[in-house]
Amino acid sequence: MFRSSVVRAGLAAAVVVAMLGLYWFQPWKLFTDTYVDEAVPRVATTSATPPPVSASPTPVASAVTPAANEILTVGEFVTHEHRTTGSAEIHRLADGRHQLVIRDLNTSNGPDLRVWLTDQPVIRGTAGWRVFDDGEWVELAKLKGNKGNQVYELPESVDPRDFRSVSIWCKRFAVSFGAADLTSA
Repeated sequence: MFRSSVVRAGLAAAVVVAMLGLYWFQPWKLFTDTYVDEAVPRVATTSATPPPVSASPTPVASAVTPAANEILTVGEFVTHEHRTTGSAEIHRLADGRHQLVIRDLNTSNGPDLRVWLTDQPVIRGTAGWRVFDDGEWVELAKLKGNKGNQVYELPESVDPRDFRSVSIWCKRFAVSFGAADLTSA
């Protein structure tokens, strides 16, 4: 009688540990993909013809807000914990808002993936896996999908000049799946 109680208690404990392990690691995500294909904002193309010169002075607002959408910074993703490819761009829209645009993302799916802007440089290899929470960072949102094109709004309180990289950050394990250094376009 005592022996069967111990066996049942051990079996129950094993089931609880297995359930917690499944919740924590979510191994099925290694075999599933989430595709996203959001509309990417259009940007003005540079014309060979200069714009007409106006006799009136340029209003102050146009110095702050572009006449059209423009790309401020760009970067290519490098692999960290999981193979990651694609590119990242910060756009300033004609209305003054900023967006992070991720193009052609291809990374592994995982538990609790987030999109972070950080002030840390991108370091290749395992040395760069855990640096992004060492300095200033802002979480834009949960990653919408591990494949495709996606757009994230930057809060008005975020100045994109304060950040130099983007990380696909696994919050559960405090590790970067991949990151992109952002340089002037």
